[in-house]
Amino acid sequence: MSAYWIAHVHVTDEEAYGRYAKLAGAPIAAHGGEFLARGGAHETLEGTDRARHVVARFPSLQAAHECYHSEAYQEALSHAKGASERDLIIVEGV
Repeated sequence: MSAYWIAHVHVTDEEAYGRYAKLAGAPIAAHGGEFLARGGAHETLEGTDRARHVVARFPSLQAAHECYHSEAYQEALSHAKGASERDLIIVEGV
């Protein structure tokens, strides 16, 4: 069963966050992840508005979890910490 990363992001340091974005793609792809939405137009109907929204599909909940905790993704994530305010969840598909 597929699983999804859903992220809502407010970038506070474009340069550092750009390094994160450049490095994050490889570990996501290595775990079978593919981007379904990455930025783009959006409309906030409820809750806190963030300027950037990302949805990535993984082949399983386990793959999504392993990707996040992988050494390569954590290296990428080190560039986003302090450069953004993020909410990221993993949700299992139906």
